[in-house]
Amino acid sequence: MDITQGVLNGDKRSIAKLITLIEERSPKANEILKQLFRFTGNAITIGITGPPGAGKSSIINQLAKKFRSKSKKVGIIAIDPTSPFTGGTLLGDRIRMQDLTLDEGIYIRSMGSRGKLGGLSQASYDAVKVLDAAGMDYIIIETVGVGQSEVDIIRLADIVVLVLVPGMGDDVQAIKAGVMEIGDIFVVNKSDMDGSDRLVNEIRMNLELNPKKNSFKPPIIKTVATTGEGIETLDETINRVYQELISNDILINRKKQHIQQELQELIKDLYLEKINSSFPTEIMAYTEKILKKEIDPYSAANAILEKEGEIKNDRKD
Repeated sequence: MDITQGVLNGDKRSIAKLITLIEERSPKANEILKQLFRFTGNAITIGITGPPGAGKSSIINQLAKKFRSKSKKVGIIAIDPTSPFTGGTLLGDRIRMQDLTLDEGIYIRSMGSRGKLGGLSQASYDAVKVLDAAGMDYIIIETVGVGQSEVDIIRLADIVVLVLVPGMGDDVQAIKAGVMEIGDIFVVNKSDMDGSDRLVNEIRMNLELNPKKNSFKPPIIKTVATTGEGIETLDETINRVYQELISNDILINRKKQHIQQELQELIKDLYLEKINSSFPTEIMAYTEKILKKEIDPYSAANAILEKEGEIKNDRKD
């Protein structure tokens, strides 16, 4: 069975092979992705983010089981901000999600951010397409950490769930750091701890002050992920919010933005690759000139782009 057909059949080995090819930036991966693209667009993608220690992986564990109880297929992508090999928090995720890996209807993959500040690389975007084409009903993307650098998740997910816990010194700061704008659903996990009601009130007050959320008020859910308390409410809320985002045209506009941003990133990457391969000697020469202060980097960049344009025109003639 070839990889393309294997992915369409939901074969886990084929999915794993293709995502590895994507991470290796293999040209073969691009060809397969072109074939798979028309089979995408059916899954609901859920981004789950929040500070380390908030219990994101425990929530994902419970949520995946909930989806499976309704015979839904689930794909999980856990983003490691450092490296796909070092483990870090993902080792903890893997231990907590170990029982999920035995379920044929669940596929879990750890991925590196590949140095992207937003925590998501192009490989992450492509991996979501692979899981979508493989027939997953829900795709959950977990990012580690929260703050300005993590808002990238909104470029990929249909719904963003922001998980916070009471008693953490940075919960209020996290709310004020701009991440309030990315949350479609707020989860106060470990809500059996002191301070959970205060945190709910703080979130509510901050939402009231946010003018961008007038058309849609994100709900706040209290959970205790270790016992499963509140997970059913979260499941119902995800589906309700998804329908609200569709009916208010928020989701279609978000998808347009996703496509536009991805297209711009792809063009930028392809163009940069082309420049690097076409003008390696010029880049090295200009590097030396910049080092000696013979030219500034802005003029050098323009000079290389102008030369590329001249070569294009010569070819046309």
